[in-house]
Amino acid sequence: MKTLIDKPNVQRKEIESVYGKISPFEFKNRLISLAEGQREKSAHALLDAGRGNPNWTAAGPREAFFTFGQFAVEETRRVWSEGHLAGMPKKDGISERFKTYLKIHEDAPGISLLKNIINYGVEVQGFNPDEWIYELADGIIGDNYPVPDRMLVHIEKVVHDYMVQEMCYNKPPAGRFNLFAVEGATAAMCYIFDSLIANELLYRGDQIALMTPIFTPYLEIPLLPRYNFDVIKIRATEVTSDGTHTWQYPEAELDKLRDRNIKALFVVNPSNPPSVAIKPESVKHLMDIVHKDNPNLMIISDDVYGTFVDNFRSLMADLPYNTVGVYSYSKYFGVTGWRLGTIALHEHNVFDKLLKELPSDKKEEVMQRYEALSTHPGDIPFIERIVADSRQVALNHTAGLSTPQQVQMAFFSIFGLLDKENNYKQLTKDICRRRQKLLFNGLGLDLRKDPFDAAYYTEFDLLEWANHFYGDEFANYLQNNYKPVDVLFRLAEESSIVLLSGGGFYGPEWSIRISLANLNDEAYSRIGELLHKVLEEYVTSWKNKNKEKQ
Repeated sequence: MKTLIDKPNVQRKEIESVYGKISPFEFKNRLISLAEGQREKSAHALLDAGRGNPNWTAAGPREAFFTFGQFAVEETRRVWSEGHLAGMPKKDGISERFKTYLKIHEDAPGISLLKNIINYGVEVQGFNPDEWIYELADGIIGDNYPVPDRMLVHIEKVVHDYMVQEMCYNKPPAGRFNLFAVEGATAAMCYIFDSLIANELLYRGDQIALMTPIFTPYLEIPLLPRYNFDVIKIRATEVTSDGTHTWQYPEAELDKLRDRNIKALFVVNPSNPPSVAIKPESVKHLMDIVHKDNPNLMIISDDVYGTFVDNFRSLMADLPYNTVGVYSYSKYFGVTGWRLGTIALHEHNVFDKLLKELPSDKKEEVMQRYEALSTHPGDIPFIERIVADSRQVALNHTAGLSTPQQVQMAFFSIFGLLDKENNYKQLTKDICRRRQKLLFNGLGLDLRKDPFDAAYYTEFDLLEWANHFYGDEFANYLQNNYKPVDVLFRLAEESSIVLLSGGGFYGPEWSIRISLANLNDEAYSRIGELLHKVLEEYVTSWKNKNKEKQ
């Protein structure tokens, strides 16, 4: 195939040779190396819109966190102070000492929010003030192992409130979710996959379904030799009357899940890379499929982008019996470096039911795995097994997310709960939507309004663009003469712009993913303009070829 740059290029050949063969994130690193090399020869700033790390942070709850940390250190020195050595916080009377601290430090950063965070636990949840403040103080100091290892008692309750607000749109199912605090959604993925295998709820070679396009680890993990699952794709192929992707799932695709041989469904909702939430009609159809045809379907729903969609509801709210919810604080609060996330499983769930229904030989084998934890290992619920499996069972006594991380998680959660007017949430939505508009303006395109669009990423299909503006003939010319990697390579080499291939996420081969979260606003205008320039050069080349034929 030809490229627009005919001169031999060793680096181009190397990049072309690995395209589609390695993870799009590993491929991105190759493009970054190319873009950085070209940046040294030009005035272009590197614009890496390949990774989803946001360029904003939630300052308020961090100020409250660090100010509270100073209080906790004072508590340790009150107990024992010998140079740099101090003691451990004590519970008795800590709430009165905290009130005194508030008065003395009334001008400290985040002090007003800190007071409201503590009051939330006391006034809304009804916590004993000494027990609540002691848990936070001891937690932020980090001098004890997490106890309980799944999640600290008071913190789990306030995080549960936050999950009900954000994942269930304040309309939760009856009962409660049990939460396991983990090191972000990536840890949750690993733990859940491992526990499903360890508990023989999934076997090597079993059929599972992925709702695609989807975040690449969900594509790569099932194919590892350890799992080697038979993957069924549920494709988001719905389009509008003019051929524009909606990134929704036609009923015919969802109907694949009626097959009871499909044991588990993995979904990122809103999706990644399109970042579009599943529409309510599709959720209802999925609920009908589960209730009537596949009642034992195990659903794992990763909902990290849910806060960017109006009125969002996770599948854990509508199919609580079948769904493990995974949520990460990383994107919404700008906290990817903290590694904060939760696994949420309803107290009544299909995973526990399936454990009880294992064949006797399998049940005995699984019970042996956990017999050091209980005299009745068969009664250990699935969520507690995930906790134990996260430390290879033998180290269960050291399981659990670090307590300072749990305290920061609690502060973020209560901050979100206290923001009754959704001021912070609206700021983050506005950032993403403003940048999306700038990108499309640069591309010279109208932006279709979509109430389910998180606008955290956009997945732009180059062939859809080609068909819409220039028809089948040009789209065929593009496919027959070039490759998707050509566009990515040119943007990196000529303009130091790094984007990801959508094909690497099981999206359309000619689609590209653009993160709308991690660059300044003006960068998206530039990306749109330069991408449009590259595409128009392909159009010019096609028109010139047609002239030569005449």
